[in-house]
Amino acid sequence: MAISTRMRQIFRVLLREQYAISVKFLAEQIGVSKRTVQRELEYIESSLEPYQLKFVSKTGVGIWIEGTAEEKDRLLSDIGEGDDYDASNREERRKRLILEILKEKGLRKLYYYSSKFQVSEATISADLESVEGWLKKYDLHVKRKPGSGIEIAGSEANYRKAIRAFINDNIDTRVLREAYEETNYVMLDEALQKSSIAQLLNEDIIKRVVDCIAGIEDHRVLTMTESSYVGLVIHICIAVKRILKNEVIEFSESWQENMREDEDYHLAKVIVRELEAEFGIDIPQVEVAYICLHIKGSKHEKIEWYGQDTTDMEKRQLQQVINDMIDAFDPQQAYLIKQDDEFIQGLLAHLQPTFIRLQHGLQIHNPVLADIKACYPEIYARCEKVANILEASIGKKLPEEEIGFIAVHFGAALVRLEGRNEKIRKVDVGVVCSSGIGISRLLSTKLKKRFRDRVNIVTYGKNDITSCIVGRTDFFISSFPLEIADVSVVQVNPLLNDKDVEKIGHMLYQYERIPAKSSAASEFSVKLEEINLAAAQIHTIINGMVFFKVDNKISFEELLIAVSEKMSPYSDRQEDIREDLMRRERISSQIFAEIGFALLHTRTHGVARPKFSVCMTKDLTAFQDPYFKKITIVFIMLVPIDEHVQVNNEIMGYISSMLIEDRAFMDTVTAGDAESIRDALAANLKTYFNKYIYRD
Repeated sequence: MAISTRMRQIFRVLLREQYAISVKFLAEQIGVSKRTVQRELEYIESSLEPYQLKFVSKTGVGIWIEGTAEEKDRLLSDIGEGDDYDASNREERRKRLILEILKEKGLRKLYYYSSKFQVSEATISADLESVEGWLKKYDLHVKRKPGSGIEIAGSEANYRKAIRAFINDNIDTRVLREAYEETNYVMLDEALQKSSIAQLLNEDIIKRVVDCIAGIEDHRVLTMTESSYVGLVIHICIAVKRILKNEVIEFSESWQENMREDEDYHLAKVIVRELEAEFGIDIPQVEVAYICLHIKGSKHEKIEWYGQDTTDMEKRQLQQVINDMIDAFDPQQAYLIKQDDEFIQGLLAHLQPTFIRLQHGLQIHNPVLADIKACYPEIYARCEKVANILEASIGKKLPEEEIGFIAVHFGAALVRLEGRNEKIRKVDVGVVCSSGIGISRLLSTKLKKRFRDRVNIVTYGKNDITSCIVGRTDFFISSFPLEIADVSVVQVNPLLNDKDVEKIGHMLYQYERIPAKSSAASEFSVKLEEINLAAAQIHTIINGMVFFKVDNKISFEELLIAVSEKMSPYSDRQEDIREDLMRRERISSQIFAEIGFALLHTRTHGVARPKFSVCMTKDLTAFQDPYFKKITIVFIMLVPIDEHVQVNNEIMGYISSMLIEDRAFMDTVTAGDAESIRDALAANLKTYFNKYIYRD
């Protein structure tokens, strides 16, 4: 019985995987819809009849083929490793035509393509007209030379952009994403042999580039996000392959005149030296500059803002740009969003490389753009307005990919805003395999990398599980069927596919929001301790409130000195307070002209307990220094760096909301009487404390 082209594709994916996979994953691997795969799977058993193999589908686990290695090898041999190209599929044929053009920029006759794709030269000519539209997006053009063939005209820089875009849109980069997580180069070698990315970038070049980058122990490489790491590898692979063909980006003195030899440039030179030694080539300075730009345009898991040079635009406008972005996103909640330090830091970490990418036309791939637009249409629509602010600041059009990433930041800020009073804890998870090592270690490593600070993970063998362990574990994760009384078990593929991650994430979300396992007596004791702590902190804030006045001509730096002296009698702690408040101000200004006051807040070693204070001018008029934007009141909130961060932040968050929502409190402050302000603060915090006692 003949096996169809599509079925051969399905068999190759199923036979190369060692564990069960989802239908969605299978569909992604062969480039068709999930529905198409499900329809094809209806006929898989008849295709397997000549073999001692069985197709298995299990709900919640996935699909796989069971049988001996010998029978699987026999099936693989029969279906062959040839190309599954379908000449009648016009869309697929045209994608492959683009791939061939990008693989070889030089002159080719129409006959070459018609023979390769098993169609007439007239069909290829029609395909070229369609392909030409795609190439024009990157300022590349098809040049027809009668009697000679066709070639691609355009700059080398644009040619490389087209290659990068084709990879992002059409080629699975999973093999490079796995290289980001693992350092097993034997697995990388095997994966590359099966990956379509090697067709375009060359398998040997990819392996050697990955090896070069892995040997560079620099924090800017080690903290790159997965997408930026993959982008760097692809960028360098394209560059090396083109240089080996003597195709170098055109030198532009005007373009490079602003390229400073900073830390990023020196890192680019380190990478280039490694590549030159590995490939035995000379890499021009212009290529160093392009690698430097890619490093500057990369996203990082951690932000390093202070002590590094920033662009002139960032120095002049970044604070105002961020404030304007927040105002454009949600004018009603703008003030509260501006108090979200995690959001501000995350947005800063994103915007720094964003400006670099936009200024130099660098591409970024957003693999979740379609999901963002489908699942969060309202947030995305609001972020299109936010994009207008950035576009006006930098004079460049913001692509959808960048808008999608900004939507992620604002969406997370809204979730935190809505869940401010939601108590989140770490979840205790047990990872189990038959021996307690091996698979469970692999799983726990992947889980720690994926879920980070959300989980406490302990690995066990299946015979280690006791009632005591069950009593302190929220749920277990296992790579094989496991039943444990009175506790949930999530069975997963040891390699953690997307469906597994989704199931685990759902469980974590639930357990994060319920109390940890404990007896009723201990729960009551914990509740009492929390209430006592909240009461003590509130008492400290009320009794320790300081109201003081300063000259209305004071500068911002002088104000920080006055604040620090009021907050602590110790010179070393005063210095901590000044530095921490200034650092927070540099991240995003805390002077809000639209609501008439400043809110200077930070976590600092300068205080041992939370503090709230009020500062006004001696004559109760506006501050005269232009930096203060004509405000009349400065509120100061300091939180110690200790283990009570959650309760402290909740109390200070309540006070922040009060400043916006309680008009009577602001009227009391404006009158300038210290005791009246203290009484009004106490009344508000009493309301908060009553709610705190009786909340679940």
